[in-house]
Amino acid sequence: MDLMLNIDLKKLAKPIIYQDKILLMGSCFTEHIGNAFEELKFSTLQNPNGILFDPVSVCKSLESYIQNKKYAEADLFLLNEVWHSWNHHSRFSNMNPAEAVRIINASQQRAHEFLKEADWIIITLGSSFCYRLNSPQSPQSGSVGEPVANCHRAPAQWFTKHLLEIDEISSMLDDCLHQLLEFNPKLNIIFTVSPVRHIRDGVVENNRSKARLIESVHQMVSRFEQTHYFPAYELVIDVLRDYRFYDIDLVHPNYAATEFVLEKFAENCMEEQTQQLMQEVKKIVIARKHKAFQPTTKAHQQFLMSNFEKTKVLQQKYPFLDLTEEVVYFSQI
Repeated sequence: MDLMLNIDLKKLAKPIIYQDKILLMGSCFTEHIGNAFEELKFSTLQNPNGILFDPVSVCKSLESYIQNKKYAEADLFLLNEVWHSWNHHSRFSNMNPAEAVRIINASQQRAHEFLKEADWIIITLGSSFCYRLNSPQSPQSGSVGEPVANCHRAPAQWFTKHLLEIDEISSMLDDCLHQLLEFNPKLNIIFTVSPVRHIRDGVVENNRSKARLIESVHQMVSRFEQTHYFPAYELVIDVLRDYRFYDIDLVHPNYAATEFVLEKFAENCMEEQTQQLMQEVKKIVIARKHKAFQPTTKAHQQFLMSNFEKTKVLQQKYPFLDLTEEVVYFSQI
C-alpha cells in the first residue's frame, strides 16, 4: 500500500557536481538549503541582500550584482535610531550609516565576483505580494511607489501591499534571466517555490500568491533551456501533507521535512558521485561536532586521531573541499 503520493521527479540532464559554485537567493527556506550545502563544504553564497520573498526584490537584487551597484549613505533611511536600506535585510542595518554602507557594498562586491564564476543559481520565491512606499517619510526614505524588500518594522501606513499579476512576475523574471545569461552564459538556474505558508496574508490569499509564482516560473522553464524547476513546494504540501512535518507555528517546515526535500534534491539534481561524497563529508562534519565529556581519555584521543587521518585522506583525494575547520579540530591530539 502506498502511504505517500508519488511525484515523478525528473533528473537534471546536467546535474550539480561538488566543484560547482552555487548562489542561493530568496526566502528563509533558501537558507535551510544553503546552510546544509555550506556545512557539506559546497562552494556557496547565500542571500547577499539577506532573505527576500517576492520576485521584485529577488530580480532587483540580482540585477544589482550584475551591475556591481554601489550604495551611498543617501540610499539609507533612519528609523528608531538605526540606518536601514529598503533593499536589504535588517542584518545590514547599523546605527552608523557609514558602517551600514560599508557592509552593504562589501556584500555587493562579493556577490558580483561570485556571480561571474557561478555555475548555478537556486532561486526560492516565497510570495507574490510585494510592498511599495506610499510617500517619502524623509528626504532619505525613497521615492513614491518604490518596492521594498524589507519593511524594517516601519509603520504599516508607509506602504501599499500589492499582489503581483502573473504577467508582471513573468515579465520581470524574463528580463532578469536575459541579463543573467548575458553576464554569465554558463549559468543554470533552478527555481523553487517555498513551502512556507504566509498565513498573515490569509490562507486563500497565500494559495493565490503561490499559484502565481508556480505559473510564472513554469513559463520561464518553458522559455529558457538553462532554467529548471524543483518541486520543493509540492513535496511538502502534496507528498508529506501532514502537520507533523511543520514547526510549532504550523507555518514553517520542520527539520524532518527539510531533510526530506534535501534528500530528493540530491537524488534528482546532483551527480551520483557527488551524492556519495556528500555522505563521506557528512560523517566527518558530524564527528567534528562531537563534544567529549572527558577529552583527555585515550578513547577520545583515538577518536581524534582516527578522524584526523580520515579528514586528511579526504582532503588529499578531493582538494576542492575546504576541510580546514575539521583538520584543526581533529589535530587536538
